[in-house]
Amino acid sequence: MTQLFDEMLTLKKLRRAGWLRAGIEDPESVAAHTWGVCWLALALCPEDINQGHVLRLAVIHDCPEVRVGDITPYDGVSRTEKARRETAAAADMFRSRPDLMALLDEYQAQETPAARFVHQLDRLDMAFQALRYARETGADTSEFLGSARKAIHHPALLEALNDAERSQGA
Repeated sequence: MTQLFDEMLTLKKLRRAGWLRAGIEDPESVAAHTWGVCWLALALCPEDINQGHVLRLAVIHDCPEVRVGDITPYDGVSRTEKARRETAAAADMFRSRPDLMALLDEYQAQETPAARFVHQLDRLDMAFQALRYARETGADTSEFLGSARKAIHHPALLEALNDAERSQGA
């Protein structure tokens, strides 16, 4: 378990590739993004979805990136291949923790309300970060906002995104 924890610490150094591509000089790490998703889970999880389970999914959702990197749509890797790589990496990383692998499988399958909610939280965190980078650096982050808007369907999350955009004048 110590080895797995040590490996996960690498996520603190792994910079989010999309922000690098957008020209953000010192972008957030994957771990910082995960923290944002977890915070949103605490703040916005509806009563009809188990918050503890949502938090577990949020923590695990990007763990395979420690081995495969932060693959974006611009990297020329199909969704199927990305999922294959991430599943293979996770299967090896979590070989002694089938409970963790089951969480990642659930998230990747997107078949449960909790998994779909975490996916939307993932996009909401990206949208909030896009608004912050646009405000702080003047970078054009509209493609990230558009991508988030396409993925977010939960009414409370749409309201949060709309509020954030209105408050920034986006």
